[in-house]
Order: sequence, then structure tokens, then C-alpha cells
Amino acid sequence: MTPIYDTLIIGGGAAGLSAAQMLGRARRRTLVIDGGSPRNRFAAHAHGILGHDGTPPAELYARGRDELARYGVEFRAGTVSAVTDAGDTLVVTTDDGTVEARTVILATGVTDRLPDIPGLAERWGVTVLHCPYCHGWEVRDQRLGVLVTSPMHGHLARMVRQWSDRVTVFATESSHLDADTRLALAARGVTVIDGPVERVDGEGDRVTAVVMADGASHAIDALFAGGTLEPHDAAVASLSLARRDTPLGSFIETQPDGATSHARVFAAGNVANPMATVPVSMAEGATAGARANALLVELDTDIALRERADWPEVAPSAYWERRYASEDRTWSGRVNATLADAVAAFTPGVSLDLGCGEGGDVAWLASRGWDATGVDISPTAIERATASAASAGLTATYVAADLAAWEPEATYDLVTASFLHSPVHLDRTAILRRASAAVAPGGHLVLVTHAAAPAWAPPEQAAQHRFLTAREEADTLALDAADWEEIRVEDVEREATGPDGMRASLTDGLVVLRRR
Repeated sequence: MTPIYDTLIIGGGAAGLSAAQMLGRARRRTLVIDGGSPRNRFAAHAHGILGHDGTPPAELYARGRDELARYGVEFRAGTVSAVTDAGDTLVVTTDDGTVEARTVILATGVTDRLPDIPGLAERWGVTVLHCPYCHGWEVRDQRLGVLVTSPMHGHLARMVRQWSDRVTVFATESSHLDADTRLALAARGVTVIDGPVERVDGEGDRVTAVVMADGASHAIDALFAGGTLEPHDAAVASLSLARRDTPLGSFIETQPDGATSHARVFAAGNVANPMATVPVSMAEGATAGARANALLVELDTDIALRERADWPEVAPSAYWERRYASEDRTWSGRVNATLADAVAAFTPGVSLDLGCGEGGDVAWLASRGWDATGVDISPTAIERATASAASAGLTATYVAADLAAWEPEATYDLVTASFLHSPVHLDRTAILRRASAAVAPGGHLVLVTHAAAPAWAPPEQAAQHRFLTAREEADTLALDAADWEEIRVEDVEREATGPDGMRASLTDGLVVLRRR
């Protein structure tokens, strides 16, 4: 089963990874889907990035992914074909299925469609360049050419003069440069040559000359060329996002924080801002990530307020009894795999399971020779557990009691608690500490918890509940180290079946303590 993500980011370049960093650090469940074709993949180095100037793009992005791993950001190779609105979530269609997310950040960039001139495309990103801020320093003072194939390239012709006083502009049509631009170029000593370009000559990836249709060859060392930009935004076409017309084409309209006309969709980098360099795209991605988190905070707060209104002062006993009574069966009846693995090697004795629900773990322990008792707050759950054990021919004891007030009357070789979580107030730490006192010397306390929300949890519930890691669980319990020995404190992965029957990978927190 695929989880519902807080944010799904389409594109893993400068903008997408920067957005993911902000969301990961905000503890959001984040997925990045990337097709592996960033716009600057043709360039040997990325420039203008403070502290990382000259870093190869692939290395820069690899570093970024390594950094994001510590924040739990997930990555998936692939492409996205569609994003559709499903109300509280967005359904993202990929080349291997669908994924749901509460918000989406589009950071897919653009494709540069170059003029169909032989010798141009194969040198793109090396000596055929598009951005003087990105590449101008490396070709400073050389013989530079500027290919002007539309009127919007006039500004590029003016700009390149800053990096060299040997600049030649090749205007494929004389109408592409107006009189004012020609006058300005002449004033700066820039040569303008009008006429169709036949080809670009060179050796390997090095440009040596621009050859005109009349056969004239003009020696250059690098050529700046602007192509037609195609934003990669077809995946969000069904959302009918507002657009803006620019001299470079039609692009998704965004606010300064990356917001689009859809409340849950943001855009960053060249897909919305064609003039953005790598550091600008990084800034836009970080801003969009922060804004997406801010929106999620607002949504989470609204959900919490609604839940509080729906359950003004509900006692845990009322909540859980209603929960069990409203369904024919709540859980699978099978033992939790993490618990089974943790206690498999223990010698059977007397056991106690806290919050046993419908009794799956207790029944499994009984089948392994344990004198097993389970306690749960819901009478309906206890009735089902008792009937299930009887039908299986197992001897087990089930007690309906509120653990917040219940006191163990015996000592136990094993005390367990699997997923003792509650959406309504339940002082689980106090319950666990009190139960730990009933563990006999040499006995074990075993806790299995959600280290992360289950994949099938509704996004609003997953966002509202902060689950502790195994280490945090043990530290919160704070049992005296003089009396207790840590055997296992770790987060473990396991396969499970969700309520809809689909398989999913879950992260459990496992704490195994032995009383000295």
C-alpha cells in the first residue's frame, strides 16, 4: 500500500531538492519523483552557487539527496503523467501507478529547443551556452558569438558584451534587432552580421566558427544561443492552473511564495520562472517548500479544531467502545510480526498484554505455551477476543478494564504492549511505568509502537499524531537503569496488510527491556 504523503515533489533538480529539504526538516512525509534529466545536465559545472561554485550538477544533486536522506525524504525514479484533484488530496499518476499527496510542488524545469542548425545541439552546455551568468566567466575575453533567432534575444546580445570586448552577433533575420539595439551594440564595439546561419563548425565539443548561408566563416570560441523554452507542465494540465504570457512563452502563474491558482499546488524553478538560475531555483524551491508546510500547518490546525469539537470531552472508554462496536472486526486477529520476532526465543511463563484489542497477540502467546492474560478498555473487544480464543481451543484470560486505573495483581515474566496509542487522551507513559512494576526479576517488558504513521492512515490523522522512535520511547519511559537492561531499542521494518487488503511496509518501534 502506498502512503498518503504530505507533499509530493515532481522533479529532483535544484528547485525540487531545495523544496524537499525544507519539508523534510519540517518533519513532513515527502516524496520526490524525478525523471533524471535536469536542464543543466549538459554542463560540466554549475556556477553562481555560494560555497559550491564550479560543482558538477550531478555531484551537486547527489550531495543534496544524501543530505535529504537524514530527514526521511523518499525518492523514486520515474515520470508523472497527470495530477488530479481528489478533494483533500491530489492523485499523482506515474509510470508505475498512482500516489496520493496532500500538496504537490511542481519543479520539473524546461526543455531548451534549439534552432535547427547543424553543429549547435551537440555542443550545448559546453561551448554553445545560454546564460552568461552561468558560463560567462569561463569564456571571458574570448571571441564570443551571440545567435539571435528572435527579437527577444536582443537583450542577450547586449549582455554578453560585459564578458568580452570581442563579440559578434549573428542575426538570422535583420528584423530581430531594432534600430535602438543596433545603435547600442555599435556603441559598445559589437559586430552585427545579418543573414541565415548555415552551420556551426568545431572540433569535438569545441566551437571554432559560425558559417553563414553565403559561405562566410566567422571564427569564435563560444556561442551564446537562446532557444525556445518548453515548460514541463503537461502533468498538471487537468488542474487548469492560471498562466501568464511572457516573451519566452506561456508559463504557470505563481505568487512570490510559489503558490499557484490551486490551493494545494506550488511551482518553483524554470517550470514557472524561465530566467531562474540554479541559485534562484534553489531559493524558489525552498520558499515553495516552506509555504507548502505552512499550508499543511493550517490544515492540521483546522482538523485538530474540528476533532476537538467532535469529541469535546470523550473518555477513552467511550471512544474505544464506540470504535469496536461500530465494526464487525477491527483487526486481523494475527499476531504482530515484530512482537512475535522479539519474544520467539523467550521461555514461556506468565504474560500480560496491555491494550490487547481483539486478542491476536494474547492468543499467539497462549498457543506458544504462555499463561497469557490480555487487558483492554473495550468490553466489545474483550468479548471478541474471548470468543476467538475459545473457538481456537486456546486457554487465555481476557479482562475488560481501563488501564488508566487498573492495577496488576500479580507478577509476570513478560509484559507486552503493541500499539498502545489513542487519538483521545490516554496517559500511556504512566500506564507503562505502572505495568513495568509487575515484571518479575529476569522478566521482560516489550513495547511495539508506531515509529511512523501506518501507510493507510488518513492524511489528517497521520499529520496530527507525532509518533516516537524506539529510542524516544525508551527515553520517555525513563526506567531506572540500575533495575533494567536494554536488550533491543530499534526501529524495524515489516510487511503488513492494510484494512483494504493491500500490502505495505511499516516502521515499528521496538523496545525490549529485561528486569535485573
